[in-house]
Amino acid sequence: MRQLWTNGVIYTMEYEWEIVQAVLVESGKILATGTLDALQPLADEIIDLQGAVMYPGFVDSHLHMIGHGEKLKRLDLTHAKSGEQLLQLIGEASNKLQPGQWLIGEGWNENQFTDSTIPTKEQFDMVTSHPMYLNRICHHVALVNSAALEQANISSTTPDPKGGKFGRTEDGQLNGLIYEQAMNVVSETFQQQGEAYIDSLVHSLELAIADMQQYGLTGGHTEEMSYFGDYTNPLTAYHRTIGVHQHFRVNLLRHHAVFEQMNEQQASFNEPFIEPGAMKFYADGSFGGSTAALLEPYANDPTNKGMLIHTNDQIETLVQLARHYNEAVAIHLIGDAGVEQVLTYLEKYPVPQGKRDRLIHCCYISDCQLQRIKQLPVILDLQPAFVTSDFPWVLEKLGHNRAGHIYAWKTFIEQGLICAAGTDAPIEAISPFETIYAAVERKKAGDTHDGYDAAQKLSRYEAVRMYTFGSAQAICKEHERGLIKEGYDADFTILDRDLLTCASEEILQTIALKTVVAGKVVYERV
Repeated sequence: MRQLWTNGVIYTMEYEWEIVQAVLVESGKILATGTLDALQPLADEIIDLQGAVMYPGFVDSHLHMIGHGEKLKRLDLTHAKSGEQLLQLIGEASNKLQPGQWLIGEGWNENQFTDSTIPTKEQFDMVTSHPMYLNRICHHVALVNSAALEQANISSTTPDPKGGKFGRTEDGQLNGLIYEQAMNVVSETFQQQGEAYIDSLVHSLELAIADMQQYGLTGGHTEEMSYFGDYTNPLTAYHRTIGVHQHFRVNLLRHHAVFEQMNEQQASFNEPFIEPGAMKFYADGSFGGSTAALLEPYANDPTNKGMLIHTNDQIETLVQLARHYNEAVAIHLIGDAGVEQVLTYLEKYPVPQGKRDRLIHCCYISDCQLQRIKQLPVILDLQPAFVTSDFPWVLEKLGHNRAGHIYAWKTFIEQGLICAAGTDAPIEAISPFETIYAAVERKKAGDTHDGYDAAQKLSRYEAVRMYTFGSAQAICKEHERGLIKEGYDADFTILDRDLLTCASEEILQTIALKTVVAGKVVYERV
């Protein structure tokens, strides 16, 4: 059955402003693009876009899909405006739990607290006796209470794990804050195994996919193979959802903790809907938790340079491991010290032919580091919404006069680097429209200023292309995805307005009318 999509604005995204009248599709592939007169005789079915705007399928280049689905099920703390309100939300949620049940929340952010005060462990103990685990919005810091520490067998004498730390008071007692790898010590306590647990992961994944599809997303590059017990747990969940329905495309980054095991056990995938991705590891933390690694100390804390997750020898071993299996690496990098540590080994051990290493976030790099990055076959996996989340407080941490490139998306593109766009959901909102708005305006809706570092604003075309062609380049699929072009996958995002021409505030009001994967409508707004 040959379908002809027509009667709308169809952007190919190969060149700025390039549009076609019609797209002919068969068996999930684009057979041809061109005029209605030329293609209509070849079609068995006409699909009328009724004036809607069609793009290549939007793909979130970096997120944690199961985590996003779990956020939809967990206690949402993103709207807490004070430490007092956070305590109130915990107390209310605690009353609804069964005896012994964990209280898990997502998204608190002290930078939006009017009192700037993070509640203490003792304060949480007063409002709940349930073991409690509250992810900060960045997922590099969490808050726990005494019950959680007790279940995880953590006391004031417990040493900090490598690549992490337990927050402490001046007299050495635990204060309820846990950082980086120390978070795993607690979270592993409420990990499960068995069919019931896999069913819960399937449910989370189904919620995430449905949520993403309603924003026009046709796929995502996701990482969670080591966060839910054995890697077979999340991988099985993907097979039971996407593997069965084939209604979404995922590229699964593989955490270094399970990467070798997955290769040795020849973990199965289901291409082209479930694809194996690069080996993922973290170089440092986050600015929100003051754990992003810096070469010079934080401006507001001269004793702190952040935290490198691994030693130099460990980083070298990780890169060698990926190369042993002919694979690229995907590295979380926030601060310039993490970038400096990693670049040495990417230069020493080149990526295999036909692949690209992925540098994730790249929030602060020096000019010298930028020049080195330009010499490498890499892509920059960027999260434009970080600007609207992190400014202006991030400048208080970095200092207003720090040299280098800070959230410099425009500079990266102008320097010829390949850039893809994602949300890091559940860290940021999954909406691509919020991300695109952040990329082109660099401010929150309603702000009256011209944008944070306005010179770094992207054009509409650049922002949308990062979601389409850029995401395809991130996994070296730019010859078959990311454009509306003959021979490419028929993945389409169909919207109610033109993101390239509408008023900037209208970007945030955009509605996805249809989401199409491999020529099949997988979401349609009723």
